[in-house]
Amino acid sequence: MQRRSFVASTAVFATGLTHLSSAQAETGVSDSEILLGSSAVLSGPLGSQIKVVHNGAGLAFDAVNEQGGVGGRKIKLVSLDDELKPEKAVENYGKLLNDHRVFAFFGCVGSGTTAAAAKLLQQSGAPSVGGYGVGDTARERVAGSAYFVRASNAREAQALVEHLTTVGVNKMAIAHLDNPGGAEAVKLIEAAMATHKLTPTAVVSVKGDGSTSAAAGKTLADSQPQAVLMYLAGTVAGEVIKATYGAGSKPMFYGMSVVPGEVTAKVVNLQAGGLAISQVMPYPWGEVETVTRDYRRLAERAQVPVGYGSFEGYLNGLVMIEALKRTGRDLTRARLHAALRAFKLRLAGMDIDFTAGSSTGSKFIEMVRVTPEGRFVR
Repeated sequence: MQRRSFVASTAVFATGLTHLSSAQAETGVSDSEILLGSSAVLSGPLGSQIKVVHNGAGLAFDAVNEQGGVGGRKIKLVSLDDELKPEKAVENYGKLLNDHRVFAFFGCVGSGTTAAAAKLLQQSGAPSVGGYGVGDTARERVAGSAYFVRASNAREAQALVEHLTTVGVNKMAIAHLDNPGGAEAVKLIEAAMATHKLTPTAVVSVKGDGSTSAAAGKTLADSQPQAVLMYLAGTVAGEVIKATYGAGSKPMFYGMSVVPGEVTAKVVNLQAGGLAISQVMPYPWGEVETVTRDYRRLAERAQVPVGYGSFEGYLNGLVMIEALKRTGRDLTRARLHAALRAFKLRLAGMDIDFTAGSSTGSKFIEMVRVTPEGRFVR
């Protein structure tokens, strides 16, 4: 029996794909700790944005840990950089499962990276909560294994196009990251435009390292759009806007929620129509909701920037904490899945509901304008 156990555990380590036994399902849980893992882009132009999201989650985890944790267990998050590369992500998921021996995943990032890890998630039985920048197709790939708080990209695309057509805009261009999430965003925006019998004046793909931002800006300017819809992240959105201005065009810019408004305003002096973003999280500066006020108090104490990125991380962290509480003291991956499938909660004015069987819990979207100073105005 010992020999068979050793061989089985070695196989899991070698492939990262072998089905874990029920006895191993409590991996990552001790009398004093719950260990979570994340594979995310933490370096380069996109990494700073994700670190802010993770820092927001840290506010929630630190606060509950100060109160003794969940059922007497403190939450610890181990994050590994995958550079948004699918092969690196698969390696990280394997390391987190087999070297770090995490109980569940939290705050993982990216469409291609998430889709690449689908088999590992399914066979390990480890739930994944609060993914960021994960397209709708990738969400379908990990259905049953992952639970996303933020609204779908399809809803964002529809909301953006509906808003623009309502105010009389019919000449729109699209700028997107050259990754699976960006490619999918283009299809969703084009589908939303097609319902109004519109096609984009231009579609430009932008590298995540920002090296093609100047060329993208010129192409956008040459197409003479009234508005540019963006699926860009990190500092790249600001660089593209700056290049478009430099090429002599000043259209309105509209970003999907992955566009960090405050970062963009630091990169470029927003002009003319400026920038608006379809936010999928409630307004972080609201005064009505206790959860929002608590978040700002914790952020200010920890010197974490108050904004949509860190607030999203914080709310995702609260969802993870509440799911663990509802699972009970006898923590297993199967029990956590059951708690998540039955999960329904209102946070900061946003309804989160996984009970209908969807891997996406929220439909919340709000259009918010970014000022030249980087402030958000509803």
